[in-house]
Amino acid sequence: MSFSVRRFASVGALFAASAMAATIRLNFDPFAGSTALTDPGRQVVGNELFTSFNTATDVFSINPERFNITAPVMFLNDIAANIPASGVNVVVLETTDNDNNPATAFNAGTAANLIAAQVTTPGPGFFIYFNSGLNLPRLVYSTDLNDPTADLKVLARLTNLTGQTSALADFTAANFAFDVPEPASIVSISSGMALLGIWAYRRRRK
Repeated sequence: MSFSVRRFASVGALFAASAMAATIRLNFDPFAGSTALTDPGRQVVGNELFTSFNTATDVFSINPERFNITAPVMFLNDIAANIPASGVNVVVLETTDNDNNPATAFNAGTAANLIAAQVTTPGPGFFIYFNSGLNLPRLVYSTDLNDPTADLKVLARLTNLTGQTSALADFTAANFAFDVPEPASIVSISSGMALLGIWAYRRRRK
């Protein structure tokens, strides 16, 4: 499994180095090396990325082909009771309490169950919830948001948001993108053509 985190300077960052945006690239088989998809019952696969995340600037860039999902991003940020029966594939779950069993930690499985209780249309998707035991938000992939037994892959632990349940409200659709990366050959050809153009321009200038 490989995560890619790249930081790009915004226009403002040319004058203030602190103004940076991060693109966290998720382009891998989420269950590689596990038996989650073959063993019966729900498997929750961890080994997630530990990362900071600025909701004002940062983006999770997801290869939809790797996660068997169809673009575009259909985003919702709300409490569990307001999740619609269909039409969402990215959910920020503002519900943070385990109402059914307060003595049990609010974890990925609990959050997935609350979403599954609302969604009636099968399909994979992503959600962010606030883990009560770890005291921070985590990004999770579900093979089926409608299924309370669906396998889950924890993708990221947002370490800079420890203790900040209110930060869940700050996530927007702009924090997520479904992008298929360009083939390396296309990138190489484009780069080569650009270099050729620069060479030709310099030849004309001489």
